[in-house]
Amino acid sequence: MITAAQLRAARALLGIDQRELAQRCSLSLPTIQRMEASEDVIRGNVDSLMKLVEALAAAGIELIGEGAASAGGGRGVRLKAPPGGDRR
Repeated sequence: MITAAQLRAARALLGIDQRELAQRCSLSLPTIQRMEASEDVIRGNVDSLMKLVEALAAAGIELIGEGAASAGGGRGVRLKAPPGGDRR
């Protein structure tokens, strides 16, 4: 799973715009825009999500799931849950 916030953060870490990301994962620009505009977890065609995740991984992005540790080292982004656990 990947959230819209993770996608925006990954793109920022790579220093690329939505158009470049769309090219890297062979998706359309409107598809990337819809994914980034999602509320939380990105939902969509499994093939499109796999292309996205694979392109990010190829660029060096490690997606860290909720409660998971990152063993890969390097730079990253994690949003801590505020007291009470609600992120909204």
